[in-house]
Amino acid sequence: MGLLRVMMPPKLQLLALLAFAVAMFFLENQIQKLEESRGKLERAIARHEVREIEQRHTQDSLRERDWSASSASDNEDDLVIIYNRVPKTASTSFTNIAYDLCGKNHYHVLHINTTKNNPVMSIQDQVRFVKNVTEWREMKPAFYHGHVSFLEFTRFGVKRKPIYINVIRDPIERLVSYYYFLRFGDDYRPGLRRRKQGDKKTFDECVSAVGSDCAPEKLWLQIPFFCGHYSECWNVGSQWALEQAKYNLVNEYMLVGVTEELEDFVMMLEAALPRFFRGATELYKTGKKSHLRKTSEKKPPTKESIAKLQQSSIWKMENDFYEFALEQFQFVRAHAVREKDGELYVLAQNFFYEKIYPKN
Repeated sequence: MGLLRVMMPPKLQLLALLAFAVAMFFLENQIQKLEESRGKLERAIARHEVREIEQRHTQDSLRERDWSASSASDNEDDLVIIYNRVPKTASTSFTNIAYDLCGKNHYHVLHINTTKNNPVMSIQDQVRFVKNVTEWREMKPAFYHGHVSFLEFTRFGVKRKPIYINVIRDPIERLVSYYYFLRFGDDYRPGLRRRKQGDKKTFDECVSAVGSDCAPEKLWLQIPFFCGHYSECWNVGSQWALEQAKYNLVNEYMLVGVTEELEDFVMMLEAALPRFFRGATELYKTGKKSHLRKTSEKKPPTKESIAKLQQSSIWKMENDFYEFALEQFQFVRAHAVREKDGELYVLAQNFFYEKIYPKN
């Protein structure tokens, strides 16, 4: 370069420097443009990736929402309720509500009709019944009802158990109602001849005469219905049966109501299981079939007859179970409904979610 500077005239040297400067300026300008273009390309790629992520997230969210909705719908449509109804506890009145609502709420009602109303199934019938309830998809969602004692489904390898519900009644009132029902029937099928028809003896006269139809042993029914298909459940006066019945009531039944507060029971079921019982409360209040089945010619027992039955250890156990069920029902009700201006209303949802991580 030094030799070139010596050999070149000053003017040419100046032109060469000027050309070099212009070339360098042009080159830097091109490099800057390339940098800007690369930045624009990188930003465009980033925006495209963000859009793709957002689209995937939206699609995933829609799929999850559709799956959740479908899953929730499938779960509801797979529901099975078993109401192993105890005789003379207003079970027909309640069951009629289920029949009236099944068309509107789209579920099936099936009556479990056992031979001679035997509440204990044979082992082979237990297997058949469990298989029917769990696998008979054409009938789901389903409401099964019948005079059958509690059956533990997990003993048969079933993963998803049905929902058990029931209603019980003051044991003496239930026995009195059943006593007159066997003699005079009810207003549901008044023309049907009953087993004890023609026997005009009152319940008080039966107690005085120490008759078999009003014996304390006849009180033993609600405990074995909740205790189940174990032999000890049906041993009258069994303390084990009482404890097992209490255990099942708390652990195996979603809700157990009492005849004396049936409307509250219906209201709570509608709040908890609207898939089945939407409209049940209004139907119970205004429907023509509410309290449909009323025993004919029923006469309240005297205090003397009641006192005599209450001396029995069997009454004490059955009453213990009834009081236990009543206390549990009232506890559940206290956390589910409120009273305002003489009317009960169901509480709204009282929990929510927060501090949800990770943040999306």
